[in-house]
Amino acid sequence: MSTPQDAISYAITDRTQYAETEPERHTALVAQAARLAAEGIDYIQLREKDLPAQDLIGLARGILSAIRESHSGTRLLINSRADIAVSAGAHGVHLPSGDDQLTPTQICSLFEAAGAAKPTVSVSCHTLDEVQRAQKSGAGLILFGPVFGKSIAGEIVVPETGLAALRVACEVAGKTPVLALGGITAANASACIKAGASGIAAIRIFR
Repeated sequence: MSTPQDAISYAITDRTQYAETEPERHTALVAQAARLAAEGIDYIQLREKDLPAQDLIGLARGILSAIRESHSGTRLLINSRADIAVSAGAHGVHLPSGDDQLTPTQICSLFEAAGAAKPTVSVSCHTLDEVQRAQKSGAGLILFGPVFGKSIAGEIVVPETGLAALRVACEVAGKTPVLALGGITAANASACIKAGASGIAAIRIFR
């Protein structure tokens, strides 16, 4: 999917969408990354949090190889694991929301200590207070949502924050780019950009 008005595009992986065996899922995610990089996507977040470290590093290296072969500017971020990101040579880290997470400044210090290039650090935010903290702590990107929530069989399981809250989040974030997250589709992506988002982050529409 091409994002509206050349907005930032940020794909999040979910290997459970592919096959059933881990080798097949590994192959599918690397193939997905190769396709997305060739299409010019800006960021890929490797979000397979339940994988053992050795498997996660192998998968990250496979995706990085696919990105290099595409000769694109796509950047790979690893969810939560700064150690994996540094070991694999990824471009940065994504931090979930929560007070128990490292800060973007701490992530940058870890990369510097390892002799790695300055990382991109994205942060998930669900409230305006979290947006403000992420902005002040040096986040490179803020993923705000769930803008459109989530429902299963017509029942709301994750309430939406809404476009109005997204608009305010973008104002609070100042110069830090805010990406709309949660329930993003080809039909509603443009509305997110009109609300002030610099781009969109999603799983399914980039599959």
